[in-house]
Amino acid sequence: MGNSLHNKIYLGRRIDLHSRRAQALMCASALVAGSALLWLALRLLK
Repeated sequence: MGNSLHNKIYLGRRIDLHSRRAQALMCASALVAGSALLWLALRLLK
């Protein structure tokens, strides 16, 4: 059973949005996006 064709086909991994690494990445990207929006708003109001 371990040598079947089904086991040799790479189906790809689903992204686990509940993992610590994915949550840290989303938090960091939200922080960067928020900082960019704040910088842009301050530049436009000057």
